[in-house]
Amino acid sequence: MPTLIMYQVDAFADRAFQGNPAAVLILTDWLADDVMQSIANENNLAETAFARPNGKGWDLRWFTPVHEVDFCGHATLAIAHVLASQHNVTDDMAFATRVGKLRVSQQQGAYQLDLPCFAPQPVDGETMTALHQMLSPHPVAGFRNFENLFVELADEQSVRSFVPDLLRIGAFHPLGLVITARGQTHDFVSRYFVPGAGIPEDPVTGSIHATLVPYWAEKLRKTHLSAFQCSQRGGHLLCDLAGDRVLILGRAKTFMKAEIYLPE
Repeated sequence: MPTLIMYQVDAFADRAFQGNPAAVLILTDWLADDVMQSIANENNLAETAFARPNGKGWDLRWFTPVHEVDFCGHATLAIAHVLASQHNVTDDMAFATRVGKLRVSQQQGAYQLDLPCFAPQPVDGETMTALHQMLSPHPVAGFRNFENLFVELADEQSVRSFVPDLLRIGAFHPLGLVITARGQTHDFVSRYFVPGAGIPEDPVTGSIHATLVPYWAEKLRKTHLSAFQCSQRGGHLLCDLAGDRVLILGRAKTFMKAEIYLPE
């Protein structure tokens, strides 16, 4: 029976049981797509990340329990942590993905993600009306990118106290929903719901900040931003807007190393 080594890493965390858990497998080549999807479904984590060598870099793919996704930040951080801590990779890392090249550098025990910037795009009137009907208090503003809807609420307390109607949010599938507001002790806060991908609420999400950072950078007229995703587990992200890239600094902790047994 074939075996593989799998790690579970808490990303955007200073210690275990914080941040966002992701499973990580370093492969010599891809498994069959249905096998990778089955592993992700079995893990039942927000993301399972698979990487294989590609020249001096790596090819990288991410799977939720339901389907493969185009973009994931926290699992990129998790896989960089495994390469650094378990495979002795000391140089900057380059990952080829569906959204282009992602880079990760090590910085004094932390990792800096270098991600593409996805500027906020307008939301059509019908969608905005649906969001107004679904959300209380009503949104201050709405925007979107290629994979999510975003709404700004009046204040941080509105974000923290928001009770999601997951069935109504799931009706927007394949888009997820991000709610955000100006923060009290951070520049901005957010929460992220994507029930259509099998993720009721994601604890800490790197990818949504590729759009939140340019949005809040313009509103606050600053390019260095402190962000907090105020889920139950929570996570702090230090972000910079650098032209057409978004830089995010975070830490990670390995929670588990396991052998998984694949069917013959």
